[in-house]
Amino acid sequence: MIERYSRPEMVAIWSPESKFSIWLEIETLAAEAMEGFGQIPAGTSAAVRERAQFDVERINEIEREVKHDVIAFLTNVAEYVGEEARYLHKGLTSSDVLDTCLAVQLSRASDLLLTGLDRVLTALKTRAEEHKLSPTIGRSHGIHAEPVTFGLKLAGYYAEFKRCRARLVAAREEIATCALSGAVGTFANIDPRIEAHVAKALGLVPEPISTQIIPRDRHAMFFSTLGVIASSIERLATEVRHLQRTEVLEAEEFFSAGQKGSSAMPHKRNPVLTENLTGLARLVRSSVTPALENVALWHERDISHSSVERGIGPDATVHLDFALHRLAGVIEQLLVYPENMQANMDKLGGLHNSQRVLLALVEKEVSREDAYRLVQRNAMRTWAGEGAFLDFLKQDEDVKARLTDAELEALFDMEYHLAQVDYIYARVFS
Repeated sequence: MIERYSRPEMVAIWSPESKFSIWLEIETLAAEAMEGFGQIPAGTSAAVRERAQFDVERINEIEREVKHDVIAFLTNVAEYVGEEARYLHKGLTSSDVLDTCLAVQLSRASDLLLTGLDRVLTALKTRAEEHKLSPTIGRSHGIHAEPVTFGLKLAGYYAEFKRCRARLVAAREEIATCALSGAVGTFANIDPRIEAHVAKALGLVPEPISTQIIPRDRHAMFFSTLGVIASSIERLATEVRHLQRTEVLEAEEFFSAGQKGSSAMPHKRNPVLTENLTGLARLVRSSVTPALENVALWHERDISHSSVERGIGPDATVHLDFALHRLAGVIEQLLVYPENMQANMDKLGGLHNSQRVLLALVEKEVSREDAYRLVQRNAMRTWAGEGAFLDFLKQDEDVKARLTDAELEALFDMEYHLAQVDYIYARVFS
């Protein structure tokens, strides 16, 4: 994690204090359940609740000697609890604590990510309504195609991030499982009711069948979902970056008072936020392949996944959390220039109406091949900068034989391209 790209709320989830607090809660809940089922002496869990503490530095000191983090933690807690500590971790294995803790952390991280997604969705919907009927040229292959509206662009991203949200809700549900099933998952030394009690208290569900660990296909799906969300962030960021280019300038990031764009060139206003988002998306996606490779562990367990998850857990969630809020801020403050959109659309002299002319000629019983040829030969003159497309069509004898000037002019009506905007908005925002 880099502080520059971190929000305190997400960082706190991954702090040593937070991790050990969850470990202690898992152990205490397990003792509470064992006591309730008469498996350990009465009063044990009360003693643990009353006296249990931990000290991060002391845990680290013990771990340097024993080379085992959970044992170091339990040793330190026992120093505070006293005699009753012998009942902590009864029948459990380290992964029971580690994996259940990770499930809690990823669930809490998901909740923060969902909040970020909701902010992005709200911003996109607000700006989409604002520019619902702001015409702009659609581009395919980076080349002018037919008109859309800037609102439609944003509505498309809204639909995409709505899908992202649904995927994250599903991924959160899939990752939120608890395993307290013992050394190889057989419950040989622990009552399954203990697992059920701890799971319910932590807002998790019992893992249907574990080995010594929770199966890592769950984690692979979770991080893959984060990777998809990151790619959606990058797609929108890339759009803003293109629209901010000097030759386009249809929209740009907000440029605050006192902001500097370049150490050398005082005139620069660079899309630094969306470029940053592109980089952050790459970082989040870098967690996906290691998470997929973690699925294939040896037999009932090895620890090759452990070092990976210590890195990608905090890194991916912290970076994605930061990116979502940065993206929301970009959209909320985005400077939009409808007049530049219109000017850019006019640069090709009406060529965005070429398909309408093609279809009109076909309706006049011209073969599609001949109609295409007639439209293209006039369009290429406009493309070469010789004049306006409509003027060339009116002068073309073959076109004039089929379409009157009034009919041609009607084909250049912008409202035609916007006729279904309400229908699309109803589908997206219903």
